[in-house]
Amino acid sequence: MIQTKEVLKQFKDWPVFTIRDVRMKLGKKNTSKYVKVLLHDLVTKGEVKRIRKGHYTLQEDSIVSGFAFAPFYYGLHFALTHYGLWTQSSNLVIITPNHVRTGVRDIMGTNVVVRRIQPKQFYGYETVQNGNHWIPVSTVEKTIIDFVYFHQKIPEEAKKNMFRAINPKKLHAQLIKSPKWVQLRIKQMIPTKKQATVES
Repeated sequence: MIQTKEVLKQFKDWPVFTIRDVRMKLGKKNTSKYVKVLLHDLVTKGEVKRIRKGHYTLQEDSIVSGFAFAPFYYGLHFALTHYGLWTQSSNLVIITPNHVRTGVRDIMGTNVVVRRIQPKQFYGYETVQNGNHWIPVSTVEKTIIDFVYFHQKIPEEAKKNMFRAINPKKLHAQLIKSPKWVQLRIKQMIPTKKQATVES
């Protein structure tokens, strides 16, 4: 166990690590079954936190949970809060092209929403700093697109702020990658003054 704790220290700066990562550090002579039992024991003792099957962390902040679903980005209501577009606090919303179970999950004592997006719609995010971590978050423009794509109502408090914050040319560049019905719906939503720029 002493050796194990020394190995785990190597993951203290990792947002997420897997059973395979631990096995590689311990040496291939340690089977996956042994590592699973080991990690289960450490999770039970509270020394390691389980994010999802086969994915663990030593971090205290649930903001790292998205890395267990990589590739991913945070979006929708979380993006609104991150950009200060409304005053509400929001659950983490993980958006991934991976085939995963969607819906609300309890991760590290926090409700986290997981949504799946089509691979060709997986774009429009940037890496930003959040506390001690750098995370991918959808741009304001992609956040608007995703609200429509996922049939989510944009909160009234945030709607005006979002359209003030968008870069019309950036919105246009991202919008043309979206389904036609999404393009039409958003063009109907945007203020008249910015509509001409978006459509150009």
